[in-house]
Amino acid sequence: MSVREVLLQDVLETRNGLHPDKAAIIYADETYTYAQLDEASARLAAGLQVNGLQRQERVVVCLGNRVETVCAFWGILKAGGVVVNVGLDTAADCLDYIVRDAEASVLITTTEKIASLPASIADLAHLKLIVLLDGEAGSTVAQTFESLLGQGGGEPLPCGNLDLDLAAIIYTSGSTGAPKGVMLTHRNMLAALTSLHTYLGYNDTDKVLCSLPLSFDYGLYQMIMAISAGSTLVLEKEFTWPIFLIRKIRQYQVTVIPFVPTMLTLLHEYARKREAVFADVRMVTNTGAALKAPHIAQMKALFPQALIFSMYGLTECKRCTYLPPEDIDSKPGSVGIAIPNTELWLVDEQDQRIDQPHQVGQLVIRGATVMAGYWRNPAATALKLKPGRYPGESVLYTGDYCSLDEDGYLYFRGRMDHMIKSRGMKVSPSEVEGFLYAIDGVEAAAVVGVEHASVGEGLCAFITLGQGVSLSAEQLLERCRHGLEAYKVPLSISIESSLPRTANGKIDLLQLQRSARTTQSLVAG
Repeated sequence: MSVREVLLQDVLETRNGLHPDKAAIIYADETYTYAQLDEASARLAAGLQVNGLQRQERVVVCLGNRVETVCAFWGILKAGGVVVNVGLDTAADCLDYIVRDAEASVLITTTEKIASLPASIADLAHLKLIVLLDGEAGSTVAQTFESLLGQGGGEPLPCGNLDLDLAAIIYTSGSTGAPKGVMLTHRNMLAALTSLHTYLGYNDTDKVLCSLPLSFDYGLYQMIMAISAGSTLVLEKEFTWPIFLIRKIRQYQVTVIPFVPTMLTLLHEYARKREAVFADVRMVTNTGAALKAPHIAQMKALFPQALIFSMYGLTECKRCTYLPPEDIDSKPGSVGIAIPNTELWLVDEQDQRIDQPHQVGQLVIRGATVMAGYWRNPAATALKLKPGRYPGESVLYTGDYCSLDEDGYLYFRGRMDHMIKSRGMKVSPSEVEGFLYAIDGVEAAAVVGVEHASVGEGLCAFITLGQGVSLSAEQLLERCRHGLEAYKVPLSISIESSLPRTANGKIDLLQLQRSARTTQSLVAG
């Protein structure tokens, strides 16, 4: 990045100046150059300004993985607005909540999605404009995406933003309550971009495959990183079926692939049956869930020439750590070292810094990527952002239990709000999952807690097995009884053909917990 890049949208302008005719986005087998993306986003920005969008007003985008989403992202920033990108599969009540909570001035979505929302959405005082990707505009506040691009003369007015102004609000999944909006400034996002490029090194010859949701920060940053590096983003619909991904990887000679483990497992199964190997891929990355030994083996089999980056982070600071590829075998289970320009440490329950290796404590993050806070939620912000050691600074208390080894490598042990108290003892589900993953033949594992009359909270495990593996639930339980302390042994193990996942590709723990409650109720009855 250049010193001229004070605001996030500056990276697109810089790359257009260097590579105007280069492919920026490939979507639905259509190619969009840097010049086309820069020009279309400028037209959208001008259209938004003509329709009254003011500096720092929020624009909710609910379109899914489409080239129009990319155009809207850069256009909103150019207009001086704040991007609130929401997944197309977001439930209507959740989308309605976000539009109201964000006090959005503009909603950009589809006719099908707008039809699912309450009719009162159009009467909100703060909602100036509804932009529809398809269909006809049906009210005085609605117009089409195409018509918006035709307004404003094609060149927006200077937005006036500073790097400490908001660039985006990313709403969390809300698994423990109403979604919270993570506020990210231009400075936050540019700092994250610089740090990520320092160790990942995307370049202008890369073809970056993205079938992760652009509403998920891992997917969003694939787009931002590709644009800032002058790479080409091969954009696919969210979690495209593996057979189509295989074709795209080959067709466009993809060099960089970000994964979540559930997506990787599906691709590996399809590719294995077809004896497919992808020698052109030079890098695969993972975050969003722990990278277990079976996942590493799958990556090595699929991408024999690729560097493997296992990473860990939170939306509240984008990324915390990465495991250098040369350590992938020597540091099993580790999520690595602090990313560049970031400092981390652990604290105990008395908020005292932990200096001894292998002790578990809460992870604290210090750095320029730490969020500005939760949108309109000072109470939740105060729980996460606390005064640092130096005057005037705030640091992020992640709510994650971790440990550090003698070399300073981090190991994730579980979320504080996911700890299970079984037989009076605290148990981290990730620890039990790690034990199950170590059993030969186990492909995926998830552990949840349910109320139980005799043990307080009981552990229930759900697993999938590799092709041709014939392990029974009782055999797996017997392994647990011999290898785990009694209070860590699951009450039950359920062998599934697949595990449910959320829109972000993570294992859906809430759905598994509902299944576990039903199973335990039947057993008790």
